[in-house]
Amino acid sequence: MKKISFVYIILAGILWGTSCIFVNNLALYEMNSIHISCIRGTIASLTMIIYVLLYDRKLFKVSIKELMLYFGGGIGMFFTSACYYASMQMTSVSTAVVLMYTAPVFVMIYSVLFFGEKLKKLKAVSILAMIIGCGLVSGIIGGFKFDFFGIVLGFCAGIAYSTYNIFTKIQMREKCHPITASMYCFIFMAIISLFVAKPTEIVDVAMKSPRSILWMISCGVCTSVLPYFLYTVALKNIPVGTASALAIVEPMSATVFGMVLYSQMPDIYSGCGIVLILSAVFMLSRVKE
Repeated sequence: MKKISFVYIILAGILWGTSCIFVNNLALYEMNSIHISCIRGTIASLTMIIYVLLYDRKLFKVSIKELMLYFGGGIGMFFTSACYYASMQMTSVSTAVVLMYTAPVFVMIYSVLFFGEKLKKLKAVSILAMIIGCGLVSGIIGGFKFDFFGIVLGFCAGIAYSTYNIFTKIQMREKCHPITASMYCFIFMAIISLFVAKPTEIVDVAMKSPRSILWMISCGVCTSVLPYFLYTVALKNIPVGTASALAIVEPMSATVFGMVLYSQMPDIYSGCGIVLILSAVFMLSRVKE
């Protein structure tokens, strides 16, 4: 079971990395990052609701405290997706994904400042590597042209993702069921996005271009339902630290997809920056608390 769990984590990372494919194809139907986030959250929440209805309705039961935690997680999910997809469209796939993957570093900074965790030497080195890496990826170091708002949104995606991770950590400490947690986070993400995204515009696209419906459903299933399910199942057999280290496959696969499908070749500076940021994330995943 342990070997198959490793495979599940790697597959989850690859599926998360396919986001660029759906963002680029849905953009052809004039879908923006808010629309795509709405589609992703709605399809994922509906799928999980159906799953729970069929297999274990007890998973719907939650306390007010848990509901507040899930609401916070849903907010983090929504802003992660919206900022990440927008950054991807403004910069490149590799830039957007590695900036989002600064999230573990932000989590570590929050933990040191607000939760009393010690700043170990390896953590300090990872922060330095992340700062230099971000400078290289963004273009601040190296002097090449960059999209300021795209870079800012990339960092916002990282901050939002770190917020989601913090809520997830608290949920696990409170012994929340992972299926229940994921389902309600997606439900709140869908509710928030429905208020912001003007869903009538999505319906208009679906009516005018029936083929777009297939892309919408595939986006929700491939970037949310399947990877979250695989990741959750895998966590039953391997430690969280090992799982998070293996999930680094996501930015790697996203970068490869960007290079192969969209000819987004990183230059020497951004290539070094990607390596530094991913190294910082990997180091943090190996730190024992």
